[in-house]
Order: sequence, then structure tokens, then C-alpha cells
Amino acid sequence: ISFSLPTETNVLLTIYDLKGREIGTLLNENYSSGYHSVIWDASNYSSGVYFVKMVAGEYNNTQKLELVK
Repeated sequence: ISFSLPTETNVLLTIYDLKGREIGTLLNENYSSGYHSVIWDASNYSSGVYFVKMVAGEYNNTQKLELVK
């Protein structure tokens, strides 16, 4: 999962299943401005649709992920 930040800020990345249940937090820490990426180790999860929610300062966005094994 790649993202870029215009300024240093705290980044929270959370993964949810299709029913909206939180299944894990990938990040919850400060990141400097620039481009960053994080790897989600989904080896313990089944194929299907998941959502990743990113909160960074005033920015709040949710995107759909499709996991295919």
C-alpha cells in the first residue's frame, strides 16, 4: 500500500473486512513528508474483499482491496 504525504503527520492505516469489522492496524505512527509504502501480510486471511482506511491529519479515505490467493 503506497501513499504520499505533503507534510509530516501521524498516519493511521486500518484494515476492515466486508462486514465492517476491524481486522488489523497496519500503521499508527508519524511519517515525514514524501512517498511511503507498507506491506500487508495477508497470508492468514482468506480471499475476498477488504477495505483499508487511511487517516492522516485532516485527510480521511477508505479504499476497497480485493485479495486473491
